[in-house]
Amino acid sequence: MPTKRQRFTVTATDELTRALDEAARRWPEERDAPTRLLLHLVEKGYAAIQRERQENQAADLAVIDALAGALTDDYPGGYLESLREDWPE
Repeated sequence: MPTKRQRFTVTATDELTRALDEAARRWPEERDAPTRLLLHLVEKGYAAIQRERQENQAADLAVIDALAGALTDDYPGGYLESLREDWPE
């Protein structure tokens, strides 16, 4: 079918075949449509990656929140200004 969209060629490796067999168990109505099974796998994988990214971002923000202000009392007042006095203009 003509299209302007990019097409992909995928070799049915042993791992891909196992993934498609598992997908056929999950979506039995699509058992005879490997392209649709592959699209299901891509959609599920994409959703998993998005969830993982959100979880990682939440974990990163939790660390930032936990460390925020941790060094507040480690530097005396005016420290930054005195440090900058030696900087060239």
